[in-house]
Amino acid sequence: MFYFTADTHFGHENCIKMCDRPFETIEEMNETIIENWNSRIKNTDTVCIVGDMFFCCKEPEPILKRLHGKKRLIVGNHDSSWMSKCDYEKYFVSVDDFLQISDGKHSLTLCHYPMLTWKHWSRSYMIHGHIHANTDMDFWHCIKARDNVLNAGVDVNGFTPVTFDELVENNRKFKEAH
Repeated sequence: MFYFTADTHFGHENCIKMCDRPFETIEEMNETIIENWNSRIKNTDTVCIVGDMFFCCKEPEPILKRLHGKKRLIVGNHDSSWMSKCDYEKYFVSVDDFLQISDGKHSLTLCHYPMLTWKHWSRSYMIHGHIHANTDMDFWHCIKARDNVLNAGVDVNGFTPVTFDELVENNRKFKEAH
């Protein structure tokens, strides 16, 4: 089974305040996301992390060791801050800046940054992170208008990796509300 997530920001205490996350401490945020992840991901599942997995995290390896599943990382703007601190390659099936894949049913383009055009854009999906739940940018109306542009960020998806169908539904609800 394929799952998607982005912008977990493990270790990033300021993310709680900046993104209005419902946690009191960084330990609570980290543990909640790890527990949510492991409660649904089996080691046979593939989790596509669409960027910004850690930021300001002194020791990423203990968290990486705890997370279930086959992990594929799409590098985000904050990932370089932790990737030099550990042998990250042993925890990921792949590490890419951009990825075009299929989940067996859908053609998917994964990039940390939301894109408004990509290969086969009218019949495939763009899965991104980066913007958290921010709707203040001038390009939000373009993202909102496209059902096939999907935000994998934890702030939109209940702080847990989600299936493709859950990703579509969570984005539909979020776009309707904003």
